Amino acid sequence: MTAKLTADAKGLYVIAATPFHDDGRIDFESIDSLVDFYLACGVQGMTILGVMGEFQKLSESETLEVSQRFIKRTAGRVPIIVGVSNPGTNQLVKTARAVMEMGAAGVMAMPIRGLTTEPSVENYLRSILTALGPSIPVCIQDYPKLTDVYFSADCFVRLVDAFPQIAMFKHEDMPGLAKLSVIRKACDGKARRYIPILCGNGGIHLPQEYLRGADGAMTGFAFPDMMVAMHALFAAGKPEEGEDLYDLYLPLLRHELQQGIGLPLRKEILKRRGAIRSSAIRAPGPKLDVTDMAELDRLLARLERKIGQPIKAIRKS
Repeated sequence: MTAKLTADAKGLYVIAATPFHDDGRIDFESIDSLVDFYLACGVQGMTILGVMGEFQKLSESETLEVSQRFIKRTAGRVPIIVGVSNPGTNQLVKTARAVMEMGAAGVMAMPIRGLTTEPSVENYLRSILTALGPSIPVCIQDYPKLTDVYFSADCFVRLVDAFPQIAMFKHEDMPGLAKLSVIRKACDGKARRYIPILCGNGGIHLPQEYLRGADGAMTGFAFPDMMVAMHALFAAGKPEEGEDLYDLYLPLLRHELQQGIGLPLRKEILKRRGAIRSSAIRAPGPKLDVTDMAELDRLLARLERKIGQPIKAIRKS
């Protein structure tokens, strides 16, 4: 049984893909190999059934089966956070309770679409936090690019004061560096309890986010070993070296951020690195064409030349 999520969380909580067979069935054997790959990369935690995990394409039973497989394979070696966002609060709570029973360290939830004012966002988050109860640690995900829902740093801080089960903030507002700074200052362990801030958006602003006080990343970049090594450099007080390492991978990281084909690209790289057997995403969704593959071939070849090792190798921090 994994310990629950606490304020000590830091480093890379990799957003895990959900592997599928080419026909769309869940590939449970590839869940095992993917977990092994992430652990070999040195990740500090995993977040499953996020956007990259195609959570919205899974049935209720599949959600629980995938969660169970990830948790069982990880066997408590690192914490697992499970995405439970759902338009229905009852289903959100039901899933959260089930995965916590399985051994999850906490859950992640974000506001639902259609909340157009800050009071409506705050009321919604208060309602789900109340329904989840104080025993389930929660990571609040702020991803307006996906949800089209915005809320201020002050709104989040009010929630922190009211709900001790808030254990983490996933920062994905963009541009949002100023927001990160406000939350870090407000939840620094002195003004009020410390809240870990992990950053998404593919890691596109990660060096700047670290320098503003972020505790790590929560993203699915297909080279998690680089992000683990980068975190170690920042943690050791070597930000210039950390950013130099990041810069080597930046063209590929930026390429993965393309709207639509970003997920197929990530899964294709994970396949080439031996983590999963198929790069399939569940329908509906785009597929890489011949030109997409050629672009990826070129970028990966350039990366291999720059880092001096094959992409299948795992960089050690």
